[in-house]
Amino acid sequence: MASLGQVVFWSIISIIIILAGAIAFIIGFGISAFSIPEVNVDSNASSESLRCEAPRWFPQPTVVWASQVDQGANFSEVSNTSFELNPENVTMKVVSVLYNVTINTTYSCMIENDIAKATGDIRVTDSEIKRQSHLQLLNSKASLCLSSFVAISWVLLPLCPYLMLK
Repeated sequence: MASLGQVVFWSIISIIIILAGAIAFIIGFGISAFSIPEVNVDSNASSESLRCEAPRWFPQPTVVWASQVDQGANFSEVSNTSFELNPENVTMKVVSVLYNVTINTTYSCMIENDIAKATGDIRVTDSEIKRQSHLQLLNSKASLCLSSFVAISWVLLPLCPYLMLK
């Protein structure tokens, strides 16, 4: 059986490991936020349009619409993007509407900043709506930091109860 001193010692070591990982995570990502967009048919619009929403982004991203049919087309003339500050006054909600869409075409809403790139795809046909989303970390330092933290946690934290019993 472990003594009280050993339990306290290994509990403190566990806390230090968790705090070190959290600090590394913050340093790697900085103050940032990103989320996967949800793309839907915009029922509020008078014409066929799509609405892309992502609840949390920081720093402010860029939003670009693309189409499989009109590759390389500039949709900035037929889209409207807004950034709404969330209640905590740090992150922002991204809302982008693409107007005059064509049925049976796949559209992509791409949201990107220095940290991440998120894409929401939608294809609307007469009979169905198909959606797909992806999230990609762009900052390799942040990605490496996160994976290192996870690896260290998975290796060291399970050892702590074992070491407490010694």
